[in-house]
Amino acid sequence: MIPRVLAARSSRCFREPVGRMARRLHGTKPDLSVGSSPDTDLTRLGQHIRDIIVATGPISVSKYMQLALTSPIGGYYTRGQVFGSSGDFITSPEISQMYGELLAIWFVLHWEQTGRPSRTSFVELGPGRGTLMSDMLRASRKFPEFFATIQTVHMVERSPELRKVQHDVLGCEWEKTERVEDAPVDTPKRSVGRGLRVEWHDSVEQVQMDSAPFVVAHEFFDALPVHKFERGAKDAWHEILIDVAEPKAPTVLTPKYMGSLQPAPTTAQFKYVRTRSNSASAAMLMRDPRVVAQFEQGDKVEVAPEGARIMAWLAELIS
Repeated sequence: MIPRVLAARSSRCFREPVGRMARRLHGTKPDLSVGSSPDTDLTRLGQHIRDIIVATGPISVSKYMQLALTSPIGGYYTRGQVFGSSGDFITSPEISQMYGELLAIWFVLHWEQTGRPSRTSFVELGPGRGTLMSDMLRASRKFPEFFATIQTVHMVERSPELRKVQHDVLGCEWEKTERVEDAPVDTPKRSVGRGLRVEWHDSVEQVQMDSAPFVVAHEFFDALPVHKFERGAKDAWHEILIDVAEPKAPTVLTPKYMGSLQPAPTTAQFKYVRTRSNSASAAMLMRDPRVVAQFEQGDKVEVAPEGARIMAWLAELIS
């Protein structure tokens, strides 16, 4: 079996989504290992990923995560109801409204400290069911002068199902809602909720900002797709990829860098494989000598380029 954690330095941002991904690929809740599978056939999404690998070769862990989490043909977060007591996990906004209320008060304090700008906007990355934003806006109404400056609420969300949930939680009216053109299901694009303009975006780059931004990204960065690398001999970096594990596949990787190979489980659908030499991603992402110096041969490292890109956007936005 492929171990649950391939390396000592793997982090929760990899382990947790893998469990969610496997649940979507196989239609049930299996072990957290990529290679484990119950005695069920692959879902439509699992078959789609398998077809991609068969056609093009092993894919990066990042691509696997992206497809499994956000693919429109069955990605985990496209289901809609994955949060809350009826879903798979609960985050702090779903436990108590105090979390959103305290954030709103902090925003008011920051607004005061920055000279009370006359135009502001709220931006949330990965807003889930919209509970946090709803709590923040409700608390902001207690400060009328601040609330009057809010021009737009921007929700960065790819999932059509979650957009619909957020639309209702924020009190938007469908008769005032502009839909995404050519979307297979009703997907809100712009609307008005309790007197505020609400806009949805697939990525942060689509957010058009003409006012002072107040940005929240609660438990957002830890679920972004990651590339996975292993430190090899002579400063080489091997990328860990996802390949198809045929029922009679003879071998899979073991966690040790130069360890022996072991028989693959007969039920496995996917497995980890390792490039023999530096991949293009490794050459690009693992070239900073200050970073490389922190790791020893055999260490596994996860890198999230999308997270770095979004952080750069945020830095530019608030600078």
